Amino acid sequence: MSDPFLIYLLLCLSALAAGAVNSVAGGGTLLSFPPLLKIFNGLPDGAVLANATSTVALMPGSIAGALGYRNEVRECRKLILLLLAPSLLGGAVGSLLVIRYPGVFKSLVPWLILSAAFLLLLQGPIRRLTGAGVHGPPRPRTVTGVVIGQFLIAVYGGYFGAGIGILMLSVLPFMGTQTIHQTNAAKTVLAAVMNGVTVLIFIAHGKVVWPYALAMAAAAILGGYVGARFARRLPAVYVRILVIIIGFGLGLYYLWKEFGSDS
Repeated sequence: MSDPFLIYLLLCLSALAAGAVNSVAGGGTLLSFPPLLKIFNGLPDGAVLANATSTVALMPGSIAGALGYRNEVRECRKLILLLLAPSLLGGAVGSLLVIRYPGVFKSLVPWLILSAAFLLLLQGPIRRLTGAGVHGPPRPRTVTGVVIGQFLIAVYGGYFGAGIGILMLSVLPFMGTQTIHQTNAAKTVLAAVMNGVTVLIFIAHGKVVWPYALAMAAAAILGGYVGARFARRLPAVYVRILVIIIGFGLGLYYLWKEFGSDS
């Protein structure tokens, strides 16, 4: 595809969908990252450029999603403040790993996409296994474990990002959130924090393609806000199923490109 209008149209539509999906079900990176990877295909650091530009594009959508949950954010602000530092530190570590080892990241792209799709597929069983439906007061050991876990989630978030919402939705209820909406609000804010520090590092290293990022960001803001406002009424399970199908399809496609294609 060489027509600039069609390129921007495709990228904006993918970002609009990604912003909405992140607010409703998670996994929006699976929609915004592949079109950019296709565009940057052939460049030595094309995968890193795609990852950085996608992250920048989706960050405003995360902020817009947080605004959609502003009442719940106020209710769980202590939890958010507690997990702020590990989210910032982990996001920084993950993004620096991407920049330092671009070849490794490119080779991991199919596996990262498939892992994110698996996380979406296993969201329900993970939450049941961890008891995430129980919103009880945290114990001291639980607090320590969640802080460490949040750091590791943030490292993955800075490295790739797809599926971090699922992981946080599975562990945050142990910290005393009272409703799923509070949990989703905390998840949205902390994801924005991870993406924020990641974005700053990508910008500092010149890895963001700004014309694409700004156009996609505008679309993601609209998608994130609308998705958050209607999250309580939309059938999130159907959105998640669609993203899972797309994720597995893309992951298998990139595996075929890596190992099964002569090109």
